[in-house]
Amino acid sequence: MQRRTFLAAALAWPAGRALAKAPALFSTGGLAIHGYDPVAYFTDSRPVQGDPKIALKWGGAMWLFASVGNRSAFETDARAYAPQYGGYCAYAMAQGAVATTVPEAWTVHEGRLFLNFSTGVRRIWRQDISGNIRKADGFWPEALNG
Repeated sequence: MQRRTFLAAALAWPAGRALAKAPALFSTGGLAIHGYDPVAYFTDSRPVQGDPKIALKWGGAMWLFASVGNRSAFETDARAYAPQYGGYCAYAMAQGAVATTVPEAWTVHEGRLFLNFSTGVRRIWRQDISGNIRKADGFWPEALNG
């Protein structure tokens, strides 16, 4: 996906998003990371679907985990495992925009989890991770205000 195409999609999706305040944590149907286990990105180096029987409410969303051990690790230090920028697309945030994410488009960089809108956007994000983080940090969390 070309940068311009992504930016147009990020700024337009969903319609009217720029006019409304976005929640501090991106969730779908009340589930953070679409129900994937945030700890597994660190321990398994891949997205792992969480089990609804092993859940925890944190930050206004329900988080699912693949194991009780992963839930315990999250309970001990949720901020260490939760995705940056409230789970919104890290590349969009670097552009001052807010966009959704998919569990498959992820990067762990310097001990922090970053999610992206798509794997195509992740390729762009990875071209300058450190620079994109600096930019995104400058927009977070004010970008949520539209």
